[in-house]
Amino acid sequence: MKRILVPTDFSDNAYSALFYATRLFQNQACQFFILNTFEVNTPVLTSRIDKKKGKVLYQKLSAESQELLAETLHSIHRDTEDLTHTFETLSISKDLIESIHKTIKNKNIDLVVMGTKGATGASALFMGSNAIKVIQKVKNAPIILVPNEYDFEKTVTIAFPTDFRRYYVPEEIKPLVDIASLFKSDIRIFYIYENETLDDIQEYNYNSLKNCIKDLSHSIHWIPRRDEKSKLIHEYIAQLNINLLVMVNYRHSLIEAVTREPVIKKIGFDPSVPFLVIPEAS
Repeated sequence: MKRILVPTDFSDNAYSALFYATRLFQNQACQFFILNTFEVNTPVLTSRIDKKKGKVLYQKLSAESQELLAETLHSIHRDTEDLTHTFETLSISKDLIESIHKTIKNKNIDLVVMGTKGATGASALFMGSNAIKVIQKVKNAPIILVPNEYDFEKTVTIAFPTDFRRYYVPEEIKPLVDIASLFKSDIRIFYIYENETLDDIQEYNYNSLKNCIKDLSHSIHWIPRRDEKSKLIHEYIAQLNINLLVMVNYRHSLIEAVTREPVIKKIGFDPSVPFLVIPEAS
């Protein structure tokens, strides 16, 4: 049984991500862990009165968290009556990233799914601020980031951008292969190039990647570098009817390259489709 962690701040986007995940894996029973975190910020040096206020605030935030988790649980049970998933709620008074790390370890989580925007709806440099932190800090499980109100589509076409500079071990490609196998997906490999000719290392990695997905429908799309990589990815997602973007997150990866581009600092890299981020193999 797949074990899926879904952090929530009780925003519409967070619920949309939860619902999307239940549909993505509708043909297999999954255990979902719905996590809400809250923090009670009190000064390091506190008086007895401050400590009492802190305790009262903790009790208030904890009660609110558990009440809203109960409402979320009721809603997702109602909306997934036709499915065989099970759900558990977690309310933790700790930092979001620390809580995700510990829950992944303690609950043997296979996948994290979350929305790209938080309750404020603010547009950060790269999706929402929590999405930024999770991509940067969480390296022990794959993550799917889901745009707000994204409707699940039964046909899943996958985009996998790469520069062929990395040799992908099977462990890194497995989440991609699993979803592609589940939906009999077409995998569109995007190669955004400045030099059309591959060097020896790229040629080796290119052939290795093709071998990893040889049993799956796939094609290579050679895309000349005529604009920022983020813009080109957006463009080809639309042209090829992509509904899942997949990247492996490693040092000097395409994810890092894309998020460093000047255009990202201005408009943000906010994929219009769900975005599966796979951590590099340890």
